[in-house]
Amino acid sequence: MSNEDINNIDNTEAENIEPEVELTANDPTALLEAAQNKADEHWNDLLRARADMENLRRRQARDLENAHKHALDRFVAELLPVYDSMELGLNASNAEGATLEAVSGGLDMTMKMFLSSINKFGLEQVNPAEGDEFDPELHQAMAMQPVEGVEANKVLTVAQKGFQFNGRLLRPAMVVVSQ
Repeated sequence: MSNEDINNIDNTEAENIEPEVELTANDPTALLEAAQNKADEHWNDLLRARADMENLRRRQARDLENAHKHALDRFVAELLPVYDSMELGLNASNAEGATLEAVSGGLDMTMKMFLSSINKFGLEQVNPAEGDEFDPELHQAMAMQPVEGVEANKVLTVAQKGFQFNGRLLRPAMVVVSQ
């Protein structure tokens, strides 16, 4: 900063910094002291801004960590009734007078409860029906069999159901395809 620049400092601005000191263009010591005070004020503002940014970064890191920790809370809470149903089914199957039909019915209801629970989170079954067109995007052919009266590339049987999660294939359905 040149002497001319120092002399051109607005006296009203300098008065706001140090009201007790009367500044004149003839008093370079007072002008220098006012400029030093202004620089100190800006330095303190910079340090406060840096501290605020660091606090914000720490808070965001903590929030992200908590989000990762608790991301599956709702999912797990939704599956707890399925576990309870399986436990009740196991106890019922070990009780005297348990019938295969009763246990089978309970197991069927538990599977429906499970599928209903996971469907809420975007998981869908890939379960082609017999005679559906083979789709290599969703199905994996385990074997091909020639069958009279059935067109080629039709699903004959499903060995294992597939699953999609939010439109992305997790596991293809394992199928036997007509040749």
